[in-house]
Amino acid sequence: MKGSVCFLCASLPFLPNPNHTSFSSSSDSISKRSSIHAQTHHQEIRVCTNRTCRRQGSFLALEILSALAPPTIVVNPSGCLGKCGAGPNVAVLPDGFVIGHCGTPARAADLIIQLSGRDSDSVGVSKSLEALALRKRAQCELEDGNFSQAELLLAQAIDLIPCGGIHIIFKDRSVVRLALGNHSGALEDANEALRVAPQYLEAYICQGDVFLAMDKFDSAEISYSTALEIDPSIRRSKSFKARVAKLQEKLSAVRTQ
Repeated sequence: MKGSVCFLCASLPFLPNPNHTSFSSSSDSISKRSSIHAQTHHQEIRVCTNRTCRRQGSFLALEILSALAPPTIVVNPSGCLGKCGAGPNVAVLPDGFVIGHCGTPARAADLIIQLSGRDSDSVGVSKSLEALALRKRAQCELEDGNFSQAELLLAQAIDLIPCGGIHIIFKDRSVVRLALGNHSGALEDANEALRVAPQYLEAYICQGDVFLAMDKFDSAEISYSTALEIDPSIRRSKSFKARVAKLQEKLSAVRTQ
C-alpha cells in the first residue's frame, strides 16, 4: 500500500460507515466479505439465570457452555424456563426442548458434545474440560507476560481436541505467538481460527494485528474492515481506534520515505 490512504484511516477520528463496500476491489477481499456470512448458528442454548436456577449454579453452566460451544452453537442467558427446582435449566432451540440439572461442568460439556453430533463419552468430556482449564491458565500466563509458558499450555489444549472452543484457543495462541515475534506462526493460528469460525470477530482483529506487524498494510486493512462488517459497534472501541491509528501512522511513515 505504498503511498495510498487506507479506507479505514481516511475518516479518523470517526471510523467508516460499515455499509460502505468500496474499501478494496481485490478478489481476496470480496471472498472474505462473502465468507463471513456463510456460517450461521444452527442451534441456540438458552440458560436460565433466574433466581432459583441461579442458586443451583446456572452461571457456572453458562460459563462452561459458552466456553466450549462450537461456532454453530450460540449460548445466551435466559429468563425463567419453568421446571423450577429441577435446574439449572437450559433450552435448546430451534428444537425447543428443556434440559434440567445442567449445573456441573461435566453435564454442560456432555450437552455440547451431544449437540455437536458426537457420541457422548466420559473421555471426551474430560478432555474438553481439561483443555478449557489449560486455556484459562494460559490466559493468566499471558497477562503476566509469560508468553512461552502460555504458548505451551495452549498447544497442550489444542492437542486434546476439545468438543468446542478450539477456535478461541487458536486465536489466543496467535496473540501469544505475535507477542513472541513469531509472525508466521501467529498468522497460521489466526487463519486456523477463522477456518473453524468464519465469523469470529476477534480472530479477524488478531489477523489484522499480525499483518500490521508484518507491514502488510493492505491485508491488515482488509482484516480490520471485515471485523467492522461483522460488528459495526467496534468503531466506538478505543482499542480498535488505536489499531486504525497505528495503521495510519505506519502508512504516513511509508509515504514520507
